[in-house]
Amino acid sequence: MKIGILGSGDVGRALGRGFVELGYEAMIGSGHPDKAELKAWLADNPKNAYVGSFGEATKFGELVVFAVHWEGGAAENVIRQAGRENFAGKVVIDVTNPLHFAEGGAPSLILGHTDSGGEAVQRWLPNAHVVKAWNTVGNAYMYKPNFEEGVPDMFICGNDEQAKNTVIKILGDFGWSSVDIGGIEGARYLEPMAMLWITYGMRMGTWKHAFRLLKK
Repeated sequence: MKIGILGSGDVGRALGRGFVELGYEAMIGSGHPDKAELKAWLADNPKNAYVGSFGEATKFGELVVFAVHWEGGAAENVIRQAGRENFAGKVVIDVTNPLHFAEGGAPSLILGHTDSGGEAVQRWLPNAHVVKAWNTVGNAYMYKPNFEEGVPDMFICGNDEQAKNTVIKILGDFGWSSVDIGGIEGARYLEPMAMLWITYGMRMGTWKHAFRLLKK
């Protein structure tokens, strides 16, 4: 399967490495495809790894990972640049969190309670199948998370069952157990969950943590 990844930051590059190591072809889409970080990523992943524009990566991907910044209309602008028509019929894994970064302070959520970033992405892409995932952990543990207490859970949500099954299979390949909480409106809970992950990390001065649902 070919994977298009929109976003060339730490998250996009970490997920891209994981996909390539698992045998997928992956193209990272960026507004600056020639930047040094992407040249280094290509050098570290010499096989089945590519870089292009947002539009090129979206056309390339049979599945698209959406891993861009949100603030200031950035997320919707990336979709415009990529071309909404290029998402039609595809599974889109939404990794974003709608965060505002105040200077010198902790981030905060821009959306909440009655809406979410995941729902906004689905509205912007009505002909795609958006699944929220990978938004509740740091990029260092997105691929093959290794914790002494066991395999962590990735909480997901989305409206299309087949799309969610596709994402659950990928998450399993990446080393995660999955918990499906229902429709895309569940992103109203998963995005604040990301804030919990961030708040704990800032308070404790460590980012080596993930969530796990204990069942009996």
